Amino acid sequence: MFCFRLLTISAVFIAVPAMAQTSLKVPARELPVPTTVSPQMQKLIGAPLNPEWVLKPATGEEWKLISDARVEAAKKRLPVLAERMKVTIEKSMMGGVKVYIITPQTIAAKNRDHVLINLHGGCYVLNPQEAALPEAVMMAGFSGIKVIAVDYRIPPEAYYPAALDDGMAVWKELLKTVKPENIGIFGTSAGGGLTLAMMLQAKTDNIPMPAVIAPGSPMSDATGTGDSFYTNAMVDNVFVSSDGFCDAGTRVYANGHDLSDPLLSPVYGDMTGFPPAILTTGTRDLLLSNTVRVHRKLRQAGIDAALHVYEGQSHGLYLRDETAPETKEVFAEITAFFNRYLGQKKSD
Repeated sequence: MFCFRLLTISAVFIAVPAMAQTSLKVPARELPVPTTVSPQMQKLIGAPLNPEWVLKPATGEEWKLISDARVEAAKKRLPVLAERMKVTIEKSMMGGVKVYIITPQTIAAKNRDHVLINLHGGCYVLNPQEAALPEAVMMAGFSGIKVIAVDYRIPPEAYYPAALDDGMAVWKELLKTVKPENIGIFGTSAGGGLTLAMMLQAKTDNIPMPAVIAPGSPMSDATGTGDSFYTNAMVDNVFVSSDGFCDAGTRVYANGHDLSDPLLSPVYGDMTGFPPAILTTGTRDLLLSNTVRVHRKLRQAGIDAALHVYEGQSHGLYLRDETAPETKEVFAEITAFFNRYLGQKKSD
């Protein structure tokens, strides 16, 4: 059986009169990999901590070296993934922004007018070009819906708000030919944060909302606020810690901008009027609280929002193995949610 050795998290009891303690001391312990998940997911859950989590490049140029290596690795994997998902991939431009159009070999009649926009993850500093595509390819393959993957600018080419601007430019361009009720927008991690930020920006720009969104484990609070930043520290084997590589990358992208700005931390924005949303996370996800807080914010705003929490999964593990039953289940749930709303004209 796989086991994690969980490092002791420093915490002390602080005496406060007639008040709840301000911190909880947690003993060091081992966490067995759950046997209630598939063998593929057990392997992912039992993997060592991501060795990149300790990397904290301070400049866009330094991040580019890491990002370039990821692109080369993605180029080798992408043809296999595309063949397995039965999709074609085409480079293009929309609204002056680089995109990839992923088209399923088979599109059901009900989905021929539907288009999805994908914003990739990568802490705003990683995964350009082909590295941006695995989630989009899986979504197109599993859903049978055409996907436009936005290859938004990252440092050192551009800094905040470049990713948001590029996503908005593609969306506005798509609205010239596709009705808003036929559009869905999705993304995981930074892509989830961007999906939410785009909804906030849409309200400012007075453009029509898409039919539906799917922010997966969204980076919705760049300030590091949230319970699971502590409870899942050194448990999430992808992000690992709130002060690791993703925090460093986000700060480089923000380039001195206030991290609590809702366009960087959407959980602080007004979500009134957002489209229906499906959110995905896992019990070991460092961003579990980010996801839960967004779900509650949406529900408080009267939005139809579904929250799916998967057993044992760290941040975005459902994107790591397209053959895992849990991955297929995640995309089946998102597809079913999208199909419930795509093509449904909104009432005024």
